[in-house]
Amino acid sequence: MGEVISFPEPSGDPARTRPEPLWREQVGRVLREARSAAQLRLIDVAERAGVSPQYLSELERGLKDPSSEILAAVSGALGLRTVDVASRAVRSLGRSHVTGGYDGTMCLAA
Repeated sequence: MGEVISFPEPSGDPARTRPEPLWREQVGRVLREARSAAQLRLIDVAERAGVSPQYLSELERGLKDPSSEILAAVSGALGLRTVDVASRAVRSLGRSHVTGGYDGTMCLAA
């Protein structure tokens, strides 16, 4: 079994008591921003990636957790590497922290 790591108790700061953002939500934001910046329609990216437009929409809204294969396909359809999407998601978490929206603690489940 793995080691259980305790998270620090939240301080009295209201910004630190907000729930931590979910990874799928951050990745979804990155995908939507990349698609919008490229001025591509949802249906075009979905077709290139081999997924349904409905599923891609759910990914972008942070409702679905993509497998590594799906993330690679959608990233590629946007002209990005999977690591680019992950890096952007991490950087956006850092920006949230600077603006007080996130305390820096994040859980990723395998």
